[in-house]
Amino acid sequence: QVQLVESGGGLVQPGGSLRLSCAASGSVFSIYDMGWYRQAPGVQRELVATITSGGSTNYADSVKGRFTISRDNAKKKVYLQMNSLKPEDTAVYYCNAVVVASWFGRPNDYWGQGTQVTVPS
Repeated sequence: QVQLVESGGGLVQPGGSLRLSCAASGSVFSIYDMGWYRQAPGVQRELVATITSGGSTNYADSVKGRFTISRDNAKKKVYLQMNSLKPEDTAVYYCNAVVVASWFGRPNDYWGQGTQVTVPS
């Protein structure tokens, strides 16, 4: 069993910053890609940023230059530094990881429970 637990969400004024963290625990043999997604009310979940185990990153156009994804492989953690936040960034942010649970296992997709980020207009 693999768990992803996010932290760091909250209420922040426009132009402010937040740092989200996500820790993987449980039966984790190796982690491939990790990422952050978000979902606003009435909107489909969308990709925010992803990072490979080697550190290559990918960002949604809407957050390029404002958000930075990073990871600590030893700690099994992924982070999202969010700067210059805008009201349109308001959403529930979900951590995602592709995890192999054992040496003979296959990669599977796991999701955290989500953390709310609110930027009032």
